[in-house]
Amino acid sequence: MTKREKHLLMILPGMALLLLAAHSLRLGDIGMVAALIVLIGLMLFRRGWVRIVLMAALAWGAFVWAETTLNLVGFRQAMGAPWMRLLAIMVGVVVIDLLALLAVAAEPGRRFFHQGDNALARAAVFLLSVVALAMIRSKVPFPILLADRYFPAWGWLEIMALGIYAQWIAGLMLAPGGHGFVRPRIWALFSAVFFGQLALGLAGMESMLMTGSLHLPVPALIAAGPVFRGEGLFMPILFGVTVLLVGPAWCSHLCYIGAWDDAMSRRGPRPGPSASVRRLSVFGRGAALILVVATALALRAMGVPGATAVLMAAGFGLIGVGVMVLVSSRMGLMAHCTAYCPMGIVSNVLGRLSPWRMRIDRDCCACGACFSRCRYGALDTERVVSGAPSLSCTLCGDCVSSCPHGQIGYRFPGLSPDAARTVFIVLIVSLHAVFLGVARI
Repeated sequence: MTKREKHLLMILPGMALLLLAAHSLRLGDIGMVAALIVLIGLMLFRRGWVRIVLMAALAWGAFVWAETTLNLVGFRQAMGAPWMRLLAIMVGVVVIDLLALLAVAAEPGRRFFHQGDNALARAAVFLLSVVALAMIRSKVPFPILLADRYFPAWGWLEIMALGIYAQWIAGLMLAPGGHGFVRPRIWALFSAVFFGQLALGLAGMESMLMTGSLHLPVPALIAAGPVFRGEGLFMPILFGVTVLLVGPAWCSHLCYIGAWDDAMSRRGPRPGPSASVRRLSVFGRGAALILVVATALALRAMGVPGATAVLMAAGFGLIGVGVMVLVSSRMGLMAHCTAYCPMGIVSNVLGRLSPWRMRIDRDCCACGACFSRCRYGALDTERVVSGAPSLSCTLCGDCVSSCPHGQIGYRFPGLSPDAARTVFIVLIVSLHAVFLGVARI
């Protein structure tokens, strides 16, 4: 078989996807039609990750056609109508889909699509993001995606866009030094989108809000809110599950307020090791946690109106913003996150239940390059000797990107350091894409 003939075989996947698009159009799912057409277009770029995604899509298509065949044949039989010709047609459609899958998975597909470029990891990010968003979209009783709110039935196109975005970000972060460069930027993007939607919602665009039932975007309320109300465990559960998945990385990748502290700290000098900050990271935040929970309990016991509690919570949040502006920006250290935020200490402690760790190899020369990159005050000579950062570490990865000798990195049981870093980035970028799509007030 010539190279040209092998490339012509790639027409089969396009045909199979067009058949799926036609089926989706018949069902009225315009967003799925658009998403499948986008996937056909992605084939033209011949990227390795597209091949893996294409195989997953065609495998899903085979199940769709099999289920559709059973339903249609069963319906015809129940109506006493002829069904053999229908069965033959549907079997033909299934065969086309399976042949397309075989062509992509076998040598023609391997030759047509470029290999390398972290194809497996990028495909994993795409698929995790898409599957998670699709599940959320199907389970939530109201339109959770903005596309569905403004353009009903177009949600799948937004899911596809977020999946493509996620794999692109993963590719950037997997590059040497890419994590430290990309993380603060996508974190700031998430925060801007989150608060931008809140601002537009308050300005009258109600579709930008989650349900219209507002709450303050103050992280401390993740713990204090349910205590005061006696209900509403969604955010604590979401927080807990995320921390179990990626450890304390919630605080360095996914917190909508933390991005502000990061931005403020980058206005100041590069931080140096500080024993006082390390003590505050435990005792300061621990005291703040006790304070907010005890206050919530007291307010509930006294029957204080919700409006009063909201004002007090807003005051706590504004003090935190003041810490960012006045302290973080001068110290070059994330003072709000490391010494003030009560959820920070919760994340660090619960993060110990997660198997993710940051470890320093014994061959580290203690050059100190990572000290000035850590804005959480988790690294100094003592910690380097011990082989691990302090409790305030949030797995941000800035130290990994800054180490000129490759002596510090992610660890996960059973995985090599490189594999652990790859899997961590796959998980955290997938969560970022999901949060970007659905997180709003």
